Amino acid sequence: MNLGISILFTQPQAKPPSLFSFMSPFAWEVWIYIAVAFLSVSFILFLVARITPYEWDSPLPCIANPEKLYNQFNLANSFWFTIGSILQQGSDLAPKAVSTRIIAGTWWFFTLIMVSSYTANLATFLIVQELEESFKNLEELANSKIDYGCVANGSTSKFFSSSQNPVKQRIWENMKRKGEIVLKTSNDEGINSVRARPGKFAFFMESTIIEYHMERKCGITQVGGLLDHKGYGIALPKDSPYLDFFNSKILKMQENGKLDELKRKWWKEEGKEASETCPTTSVSDSVKALSLSNVGVLDYV
Repeated sequence: MNLGISILFTQPQAKPPSLFSFMSPFAWEVWIYIAVAFLSVSFILFLVARITPYEWDSPLPCIANPEKLYNQFNLANSFWFTIGSILQQGSDLAPKAVSTRIIAGTWWFFTLIMVSSYTANLATFLIVQELEESFKNLEELANSKIDYGCVANGSTSKFFSSSQNPVKQRIWENMKRKGEIVLKTSNDEGINSVRARPGKFAFFMESTIIEYHMERKCGITQVGGLLDHKGYGIALPKDSPYLDFFNSKILKMQENGKLDELKRKWWKEEGKEASETCPTTSVSDSVKALSLSNVGVLDYV
């Protein structure tokens, strides 16, 4: 069974939705592109409508030869036409010339693709919340304001104190400076500290013990990978006649998957009976009603 030192921490919580979470389906550069396209098409439509003679009409149909002609696509109406297309509402304006119809058709096709893409992604971004992770690896933990510790005078503390890695040396100096506040007498005390100070304390311990307690206690998780690699072994007297026997049997159990089966039995299956009752999310709860924070900017509008 392979193991190593890892980090025990509280489970990350969902980030609160931002005021402009409705803009999440598109990146900022896409929104800028849409704004530039909106302004450009509006100006082009205005200019082409002024140039083509087919957009100029008599203000009074009863007058055959009026002194002045009227063009429906003034600057304000050009912007109104394009914004109505984006919002899928349309307008009372209808282009008459072939040139303005080509511009309008191209713009409608553009808005069809963009609005469809936005709508398809909107539900996911409003309902599925991103987890707020305090750190992802050892270096980020060392640079954070989170306290961390381990069992005093144990193999984990020896690992940090003898390490030549600058990050691990800095972590050990910090733990040694804080003393009994972070250096615990047992793993259980460290686990209780992690749960008592959610998001403010991390504990270094062996990964297999972390996995064992994760199946039995709520609100804790393993962060990052292993800081070192080692394996469990069985101690026998020197020159023991049973050495080859144990080696061959352990190797055979590893090859036929018996060790994995035993770990699954005592870590997961037995853990279900001894575990705490943790809040779970059922399938029916996976889709929740949107709160005011999800559409907060619309309330201000």
